[in-house]
Amino acid sequence: MRLLHTMLRVGDLQRSIDFYTQVMGMTLLRRSENPEYQYTLAFLGYGEETDTTVLELTYNWGVESYDMGKAFGHLAVEVEDVYQACDKIRASGGVITREPGPVKGGSTEIAFVRDPDGYAIELIARKFAGQGLGQD
Repeated sequence: MRLLHTMLRVGDLQRSIDFYTQVMGMTLLRRSENPEYQYTLAFLGYGEETDTTVLELTYNWGVESYDMGKAFGHLAVEVEDVYQACDKIRASGGVITREPGPVKGGSTEIAFVRDPDGYAIELIARKFAGQGLGQD
């Protein structure tokens, strides 16, 4: 078994595709429309769906926003350098909601970004990815 994708509902599909491709550096892998049920799907990622977990953006025609609720936390993206990634994201128009630095209670370097629909994206420095808080 493997994790295939994470789905997010978005209010403006092109705006979200632009954010994930131009600001976060993903590639649009495929897009499909279902006129009968009035929705469009876009799959994006850092590699092919056959090899990596990807992001599915779902646009339900005519729905411009969603209540975020309290259950969903964030997506996590590994980056080479959190500080440089934030500089690049900020320069591309992205919004940094937590400046880069060590996580509270540990040494893992993280930052947080918001996408156009308000979803949180955690950036984690590659040297700490998969290591919890980054403590020895």
